[in-house]
Order: sequence, then structure tokens, then C-alpha cells
Amino acid sequence: MEWTSKDGFRVEAGLEPAPKHAEAKELVYSRLIIPAIKGVMKAQGLQITIQGAEHIPADGAGLIACNHTSYMDFIFAGIPARLRGKRLVRFMTKREIFDVKGVGTLMRAMKHIRVDRAAGAASLDEAVRRLKAGQLVGIFPEGTISRDFELGQLKSGAVRIAQAADAPLIPMAMWGAQQLWTKGHKKKMGRHHFPIWMKVGQPIDASGDVEAATQRLHSAMAELLAEVQHDYEQTYGAVKMERAKMEPAKTERTKTEQ
Repeated sequence: MEWTSKDGFRVEAGLEPAPKHAEAKELVYSRLIIPAIKGVMKAQGLQITIQGAEHIPADGAGLIACNHTSYMDFIFAGIPARLRGKRLVRFMTKREIFDVKGVGTLMRAMKHIRVDRAAGAASLDEAVRRLKAGQLVGIFPEGTISRDFELGQLKSGAVRIAQAADAPLIPMAMWGAQQLWTKGHKKKMGRHHFPIWMKVGQPIDASGDVEAATQRLHSAMAELLAEVQHDYEQTYGAVKMERAKMEPAKTERTKTEQ
């Protein structure tokens, strides 16, 4: 495999450039927030590898389904889309984040999707509407961070959204982000030079029976995750983190739950 650097990320040398998307002109998300985040990542010395970005459409809708190992996943999972003409991903994000003073204003400005578990149908409908409008939507179908960092059971929301919007359902796997900030471990947000590896797969067949399609999504994501873990270990060595201890009588959920 031959590699090159693009926009500060390690990518496959054969990745074709995509024309700049109109989303690249958005003031808050594209021109203010993303440059600030890239500055932080550079200060942290993060080494980010991306494969398969070509599977994300350079224009039009796409529902990106990623595994969930870190509180930072919603930041990193949007990077492959940046390689496709600086596209933006609108993540499904729990209501409580929108309720935080100042943060909620930014979330609305970036057009992320507010998820209220007490009225989940509304967030699904909004995700469908966004996809039909030609946006990229991000979802973490496990619904919570995996404590052992392996792919857990998937909720059916991703398939149901893709079916209703008639949009491509694009699997993705990420490995290494758990070293920064995850459940049951201390944050390590300084300059640690952690490697992070992402791989995007071809869209899956999301048609037909929802349960069967969800299993196809799980299989695709599991295969991508196994490949990423293998390549990561061969390049950087194993991620040395213990499984977080379970908290008794408490179920903790994350801001990306759906």
C-alpha cells in the first residue's frame, strides 16, 4: 500500500480529488469549527490514517454508520467526508448536548440533528429529511460506547433511516480514538501522538427486512473493524488499554446515541 498526505491526513495514494462542495462555504462548521479542531489535533500530534474515503459520495446523500469507542468519535468520523470536496457530516446527537449553554448554539449552527429519546421518531424523521435534501448524516448504531472496544449489537435505526430516505448506507470502522477519551478511563488530551485509523466501506444493501439488513450492516462494520485493527497493529503496535469496569445498576449513554 502506498500512502500520501492530504489536508494533514495519511491517505491512500490513489485517492482521486473531488470538486469542492458548496458545504465548504458554511461559516460556522466548515470555516470556523473545523479549522479550530484541526489546530487542536495538530497540537496533540495525532496521526490519522483514512482508507476508503472514495465510498463517501462527493455530492448527494449518504448515511455513515460508524462503530463507537470514544467520546471523540463524532469529531473523527467526519474526517473522511472532508476528503470528498470538504463535505460536512450532520451527526445525530442527544438532546442534552443541545441544552448546554453556548454548545447548543454551535450544534444548531452546524446543523447537527437533535435526538430526544422520549420522542425518537422525530429525530428519525429529521434524519430522513436531511438525507432527502442531499446531506451526509452520521450515526453510531451501537447507541453507546463499547467498553471492550469491539463491535456490539446494532440498533435498527440506521437501516430504517436509510430505507425511508432511499439513501446509501455506508459502513465505517475506527480504531485508536479510545486512547484519548472513553468510558472508564482518564482523558489523555495532551500531545501523545496517538495514531487513529479509519476505514470506509462500500454501501451495503439496506433493502428488505430491517433485521436482516441490520445484520448485513453489522457484518460489514465488523469486517472493516477487523481489518483496521490488523493494519493498525502491524503499523503501530497494539492499543494497550484494559476493558473498562462496568458500573452496577447504571446504564450510561452518549451524545451520539440513536
